[in-house]
Amino acid sequence: MIDQKRLEKYAELAIVKGVNLQKDQTLMINASIDAVDMTRACVKAAYAHGAKQVIVTYVDDYNIREDYIHQSEETLSNVHAWQVDSKLDYFKEGGCILHIISDIPGIMKDVPADKISKRRMAMASASKEVRAYTNANKAQWSIVAVPNPEWAALVFPEFEDVDAAVEELWERILSCVHVREDNDPIEEWTELNESFQKRVKILNDHNFKELHFTNSLGTDLHVGLVKGHIWAGGNDVTIETNIPFNPNMPTEEIFTTPSRSGVYGKVVASKPLDYNGTLVKDFWLTFEDGVVKDFDAKEGKDALASLVHFDEGSNRLGEVALVPYESPISQSGILFYNTLFDENASCHLALGSAYPGNIEHGTDMSEEELLAADVNQSLTHVDFMFGNEDMKVIGIKEDGTQVTVFENGNFVF
Repeated sequence: MIDQKRLEKYAELAIVKGVNLQKDQTLMINASIDAVDMTRACVKAAYAHGAKQVIVTYVDDYNIREDYIHQSEETLSNVHAWQVDSKLDYFKEGGCILHIISDIPGIMKDVPADKISKRRMAMASASKEVRAYTNANKAQWSIVAVPNPEWAALVFPEFEDVDAAVEELWERILSCVHVREDNDPIEEWTELNESFQKRVKILNDHNFKELHFTNSLGTDLHVGLVKGHIWAGGNDVTIETNIPFNPNMPTEEIFTTPSRSGVYGKVVASKPLDYNGTLVKDFWLTFEDGVVKDFDAKEGKDALASLVHFDEGSNRLGEVALVPYESPISQSGILFYNTLFDENASCHLALGSAYPGNIEHGTDMSEEELLAADVNQSLTHVDFMFGNEDMKVIGIKEDGTQVTVFENGNFVF
């Protein structure tokens, strides 16, 4: 079991640097049933920092799995207004949200992909207004994680004692978010955020038209960047209240908006993807004019297909992110089977919607205006990893000038 003092330090970090809760602000916590101790610590920390109220909702992957197995597609597709309003009402009142996840990789592997897809589509369609608060940074939001026995056993199969595996995963998670016994993680995150801004400025100053990715796995991909794209990394800021917050803890990425029509070539994944509880392994995709034209996977191809065909925009890219191979999470040598961590160990792409904040004036644009600006729109956004130790990235400017951005998996600046 994790030491209570370190757990409280982790919770304090999530409240102060994650969502950056403000005095008299409502905090929503969406938590896994395996995260009860962390949730209680976050509630305590939130009230200590002046929360107006804390609203906790627990989710259980095992119950959700039973729902998928036994409910009809019609029932799964029926979203009641209260399910949306339970979040939307608090966002409208100025609330923020913290997600405390503890996903169980592969738990939905035997569930028909169509059922999962229909439920996700129904929820995504009904929750567009809710999602806009986080996608457009209208409110603070953050994601942190805690371990569970099934996840820990998958990450550390060499441990005969599952409790020891959970304890080891706890140690790895806390290390990734810079929570140690003898440090001030809030101070370290302040320094981390400052370091991101140096590279963000360099990339924005270059104003590349396109990035060309190549590596030994077989990736040879050209990713066009939209005009007026903005690179970001580390903390974000709410667009109206100007409150800084860290959406992902941990984070090692610097990301921006690709052109929805300007992607071509092949990308080969370097890590498995846990999509809707199904592990997709050893997969690749090819693009033409921004659209996925072909794909395959050794395992989980049906799940990958359900992602690619989720909606009209899920077969195009909405994010391109640069993560150095020398990042602490990558150097740990651990495959977490969890996107929150694995995406911060590798360059990655996202199929689906782009973030409006990564294009000039994007948060003031309608969906139609964003599409007209070549910014992808979708009801989903799913990251997958493709970086490795010999990734090379060339930035190409409007005049054809080429600048090396990555060499041997790392930034050259």
